[in-house]
Amino acid sequence: MYKIQANASGTREIEVSAEHLLTIDRHSLFRNLVDSNGIVGEDVLDKLKFNVRSMLESGNPDGKALLDLSLDVIYNKDMKAFGLQKLIKLYDEWHAHYVEQDKEETVEQ
Repeated sequence: MYKIQANASGTREIEVSAEHLLTIDRHSLFRNLVDSNGIVGEDVLDKLKFNVRSMLESGNPDGKALLDLSLDVIYNKDMKAFGLQKLIKLYDEWHAHYVEQDKEETVEQ
């Protein structure tokens, strides 16, 4: 279980599980999410919420994992742009480690 800081003062945190990160990865939820300026604002958070809601409404076969991610993280009452920025950073670090670990396992086989 990971924790991300949800506000600048550090008084709020959101718990993120490895399953949440896998769901983000499986659905490429962060691909093309942030504009070229690199700024993560409330509009980016809204875009993510709309994308996930659309996937849920379309009857995605991975609906349970998406719903869990939505309720626990994306639609969390403490989630703001600051928290999303921290979530993206956590995902990038996790993904780099996950890919490296996967490469090592492939080489060992």
